[in-house]
Amino acid sequence: MKRPIRVQIEGSIYANNSDNLTQEEFLDAFIEFVENRGWSFGGGSFQIDEEGNHIDDIE
Repeated sequence: MKRPIRVQIEGSIYANNSDNLTQEEFLDAFIEFVENRGWSFGGGSFQIDEEGNHIDDIE
């Protein structure tokens, strides 16, 4: 029996127009993309600032 092959994603997503991209906005679009293809996603995400530092509390 063949073992399933998966894809692991590591990186950051930036808006091209310099607008803020919220975690919620990205995840809504990403999950819709994944589910529309019959796929699933397991993992986590977090918001970062322009220097790549984790943001714990977004005002």
